[in-house]
Amino acid sequence: MTATLVAQGLAGGYGHRTLFDGVDLTVSPGDVVGVVGANGAGKSTFLRILAGRDAPQAGTVSLAPADAFVGWLPQEHERVEGETVAAYIARRTGCAEATAEMDAAASDLGDPSIPGADDRYATSLERWLASGAADLDERLPIVLADLGLELDADGVLMTSLSGGQAARVGLAALLLSRFDIVLLDEPTNDLDLDGLERLEAFVRGLRGGVVLVSHDREFLARSVTRVLELDLAQNSHRIYGGGYDAYLEERATVRRHAREKYDEFAGKKADLVARARVQREWSSQGVRNAMKKNPDNDKIRRKAATESSEKQAQKVRQMESRIARLEEIEEPRKEWQLEFTIGAAPRSSSVVSTLNGAVVRQGAFTLGPVSLQVNAGDRIGITGPNGAGKSTLLRTILGRQSPDKGSAGLGSSVSIGEIDQARSLLVGSRPLADAFEALVPEMASGEVRTLLAKFGLKADHVLRPVDDLSPGERTRAGLALLQARGVNVLVLDEPTNHLDLPAIEQLEQAIESYDGTLLLVTHDRRMLDAVSTNRRWHVEGGRVTET
Repeated sequence: MTATLVAQGLAGGYGHRTLFDGVDLTVSPGDVVGVVGANGAGKSTFLRILAGRDAPQAGTVSLAPADAFVGWLPQEHERVEGETVAAYIARRTGCAEATAEMDAAASDLGDPSIPGADDRYATSLERWLASGAADLDERLPIVLADLGLELDADGVLMTSLSGGQAARVGLAALLLSRFDIVLLDEPTNDLDLDGLERLEAFVRGLRGGVVLVSHDREFLARSVTRVLELDLAQNSHRIYGGGYDAYLEERATVRRHAREKYDEFAGKKADLVARARVQREWSSQGVRNAMKKNPDNDKIRRKAATESSEKQAQKVRQMESRIARLEEIEEPRKEWQLEFTIGAAPRSSSVVSTLNGAVVRQGAFTLGPVSLQVNAGDRIGITGPNGAGKSTLLRTILGRQSPDKGSAGLGSSVSIGEIDQARSLLVGSRPLADAFEALVPEMASGEVRTLLAKFGLKADHVLRPVDDLSPGERTRAGLALLQARGVNVLVLDEPTNHLDLPAIEQLEQAIESYDGTLLLVTHDRRMLDAVSTNRRWHVEGGRVTET
């Protein structure tokens, strides 16, 4: 079915706060709309409203036809306790809901007291067939196997999977879905390069419309046909055509023109105000001079002085009128930027870490044997598919996991700063401020709050339990920790996950200015190009290859 989604005058937010207002957007078959903006600008809220999960503060969302099948895949791969992989995919594809509706309608067929049961059953059957539920059981194992997931979908629980495996199951749900309109919130999180390429091919191949939120710049550049920018700083929104790279160029032009327009207005107004001030002074000076030069109350001279004074006053009024008629142009507000540096520690020993024939076993998976050496000042980019052993390799290099065979050694004076994939440094039920202070006891409470505020974590964040923070907020808290601590070995495992685009660019700048040892694991293709490295490792099938 071809379907169109139309949003008119849409406003959204939470509580009494409005994040965006007056958004008009039409999503037709073949459209891929990327929604961008800083964290907190309302991107996820916008998707939830389009999906019908949240009510808008104002405006409407309509579908044509009205029974179009809209799929919303939220940012978090929420794992329900006791839910199998098969049940999770059935829920994410909408097949479970369509099946439940059809079963309920079928049970009503036998009750003659329920009016319209035949029509409801026919509608629910049509929707069940459209969802793909009829052959989901046959398609499911084929797609899972194609994604490298050889598992019993009916027997394996989602809670038993790793982050990378869960991301692949989420991708499988998307590939198995048959939505008319697809709403995707950060679909690239935790996907490896192969998964990203599959996702891109899926999005490009859809006949229906897509609205997506993503921090992956290369994915946006390869996928979207239009960009909706929610600009929190300017309290505005704007739709750009022509794809993501065209959006970047046009946005820079729009912002430059806005600044030039304001500067022209401000300069003109300042000039008119200055001229009006001078004319007022001349008028006042003329009256005083006339009184001094006319002590004998000469009527002719007094009349001339009065006329001159009135002319000056008229000029002042004309100038004030010109100022009042100026079209007021609001100064473009400066965007909040995550400007930070990575705290430096004294240099470590010349050899940071060594592995000699190291073998690490985790269940059926084996990493190694691996022999390598990390030297002080090395900048190493690490790539590889999910489940290849990248995180296991990092733990072994850093001395956090002992090899089952071979040896591993950590150098002296090594001060490690880390953003791990699970963001596990800051977890638990303690308020953020307390958890942060426990990790940097040398910092006073006021200093901690000031530092966190620089990372956009203000009063309402620092008193909240860490586990209640969003993934993006926990990531920014982890970056604040890197600034607070002195480190000479920086370890970043998928650091761009959950960060917004401006923050990713700031992180790249901070990494570039950092001169210690760097171990960077990322699937962000633009970050790999932007951050300078002198070594590259590729990890696959438990083997490490230097490229």
